Amino acid sequence: MKVEIYSDIACPWCYVGKARFERALAAFPKAAAVEVVYRPFQLDPSAPHEPRPHHDVLAAKYGPQARAMDARVTALGADEGITFDFDTVLENNSLLAHRLLRFALDTYGPAVQTRLKGALMAGHFGEGLDIGDRAQLADTAVAAGLDRDAVTAFLAGDDLTKEVLADIDEARALGISAVPTFVFEGTWAVQGGQETSVFLQALEQISRESAAPAAEEADSCADGACAVPAPGERF
Repeated sequence: MKVEIYSDIACPWCYVGKARFERALAAFPKAAAVEVVYRPFQLDPSAPHEPRPHHDVLAAKYGPQARAMDARVTALGADEGITFDFDTVLENNSLLAHRLLRFALDTYGPAVQTRLKGALMAGHFGEGLDIGDRAQLADTAVAAGLDRDAVTAFLAGDDLTKEVLADIDEARALGISAVPTFVFEGTWAVQGGQETSVFLQALEQISRESAAPAAEEADSCADGACAVPAPGERF
């Protein structure tokens, strides 16, 4: 089974969703047969390419309620064993970090990409990592198992920029307008940082659906529509 996760590094709910999905995957008996790939999405593609304090950015967008929003996410993160320290978070355009994730996928494979994704999120939300700073990204990538010379050379150029932007356009063409969105087998989608039980149910259900004979699937369709039980929703 292939699971493509559309998310933004600078999205706290994507971080929560990642933790919950990984907990579900650890409880899924067929986890070894699941390939997880992260796809790019930018919540704010027009964000400037410069670091800005998180509190300033969020307050400008949401006003006085911004602090309460952060407090709620911080509490949710603690329940999932992840750290949100919004006093240290620097907001920056995430395109460069998405390019690095695509480089990790193409060069090292999904497992290393997943490890790098976790390191970027942990750094961004808990350690003051500037996801637009090439030197800091290189250090994070090396800690995740990538070769420093290769990463440094990649970050110095503009390779994979067109590919990543095309991936983001494709996501929007698929109808993805919010993240995280988890796409199973290119067909079923689960949106949001759902509870672990929801992800586990999706994995089990979609595993059964994917294994069902084609004729059996055809019997479930009528009048041009196919009924698929929750929580998975077909594209």
